[in-house]
Amino acid sequence: MIAKQNPDVWLPLPADEIEGLPEGLTYHFWDGGQDYPADPADCTFYVVPYMRGGEVSVRPLAAMTQIRVVQTLTAGIDHVEPALGQLPAGVRLCNAQGVHEASTAELALTLILASLRGIPGFVHSQGVEEWRDGFYPALADKSVLIVGYGSIGAAIEDRLAPFECARVTRVARSARTAAHGPVHALDDLPALLPEADVVVLSTPLNPSTRGLVDAEFLAAMADGALLVNVARGGVVDTEALLVELESGRLRAALDVTDPEPLPAGHRLWHAPHVLITPHVGGSTSAFLPRAKRLMAGQLSRFAAGEPLRNVVRTTG
Repeated sequence: MIAKQNPDVWLPLPADEIEGLPEGLTYHFWDGGQDYPADPADCTFYVVPYMRGGEVSVRPLAAMTQIRVVQTLTAGIDHVEPALGQLPAGVRLCNAQGVHEASTAELALTLILASLRGIPGFVHSQGVEEWRDGFYPALADKSVLIVGYGSIGAAIEDRLAPFECARVTRVARSARTAAHGPVHALDDLPALLPEADVVVLSTPLNPSTRGLVDAEFLAAMADGALLVNVARGGVVDTEALLVELESGRLRAALDVTDPEPLPAGHRLWHAPHVLITPHVGGSTSAFLPRAKRLMAGQLSRFAAGEPLRNVVRTTG
């Protein structure tokens, strides 16, 4: 059991809205506002506000001298990583594996289908009362390459299964065997990219993946291939992508961009053959119930002195 009596916990939702929270902890609600709900120095378990940006997320961390757990509600941790060096040793950083897989995989499939079947063009045509028939690419018989084969990548493949793809190829940091079959290492990408009709990015953003999709990566993609990014904007070199889009050689569907939010006037807004959604991969009705279950489960383990799930880093 935890030695300290009633340790402080900061939550991005009011505690009475989260079913199953354990007793014996003192809960404070903070969703990223200017004023803190309590002294950060007393906080031992900090659940990072969702989609408030890195600056807000890390603002109280320097003062959290008693912190033991930092729990994000995102799959990625890049928005809090810069502040980890100022935390005491032994702090566990946990991500939100299990929260975003369904929603992000849904959006990945939506972007693929919308892009291939020309849905943005149909929406435009509807607005000008134009009947735009013809033949359009299908997902059936296409080869799909998933770059970043963690839980989200696997969920994307699950949803591709009924669509009669010719092949789904998996790539992760290192080679291994997964439930659906072999997973290639990143080093294999040069040989795999030319064979893919659709390349889906679902990798975390870290030093090894920042700028992974550069001019060389894009040049290796087949003519007419579709790049789908549901990972992080920084995985893609935006200028290199613009060169390929503006030449008409590649197409893209992007839920994330670099910079983000994408500012008005940016060339990417009006580049040909691109579909952009505003980083809404995880922002669906599926998020809240899963996030609440994650928080209740993690805090129950914390209160009982049991191992936490989804520990991706321990400071030291």
